[in-house]
Amino acid sequence: MANELQTVFQAIAQSQTEVELRQALTATIEGYFQVQRWGIYLFDEQPEVTLNSQGIPDVCLKDNPIGQFVFERHAPAHEALILPAGDWQLLCPRDDHAHVMSGPIVCDGRLIGTLNLARASGYPAFNTNDLTDLSALCLHLSAKLATLRSQPQKNSPSEFTNRLTPRELEIAELVAQGLTNAEIGEKLWITQNSVKQALKRMFRKLGVSARAEMVAKLRQGELGIS
Repeated sequence: MANELQTVFQAIAQSQTEVELRQALTATIEGYFQVQRWGIYLFDEQPEVTLNSQGIPDVCLKDNPIGQFVFERHAPAHEALILPAGDWQLLCPRDDHAHVMSGPIVCDGRLIGTLNLARASGYPAFNTNDLTDLSALCLHLSAKLATLRSQPQKNSPSEFTNRLTPRELEIAELVAQGLTNAEIGEKLWITQNSVKQALKRMFRKLGVSARAEMVAKLRQGELGIS
């Protein structure tokens, strides 16, 4: 297992852009943690996020004791660490969220997002070893994101890089794969409406009016859209 975790660390280290970083995690994280769903949630990529009176982002952490634990302590947590057995399912009855674990992504001393993992009903709950591995993973992820954000992005034509955010490029990749708005939202842990609004912004930035036209334009720009 230690060697497999090193593979995840290496994938993070070799990423040259935030898009590559997400792709590297997609290729490694599900298998390592044996999760059915996972996602990176960065606050600056969510235009609808607002802070409550305690400074806690409403969208992903409101009424979520696990998220609030991560926000307050900048430390990873899973439901069994915080709640009595079975209480999590009272808060979130979804079968694909039967067991959840979340870790902090920190940059310049502040929480900028979370890495969220979920196992479906019928799979074992997260344990201490999982929590330790997530803690190590979040350290590597936080350091890599800080490095990427402190230097110009590579391997992407500046004309398009300046137009689309890393999250928007990720949405474009999923559009190119033929996913619907609902499927993209499920994969990225955002609402279907958030995907719809993001696509509207992307269309305006690129001067297009349809999904196929957007994908064609990005392919012409050699942004790695498949």
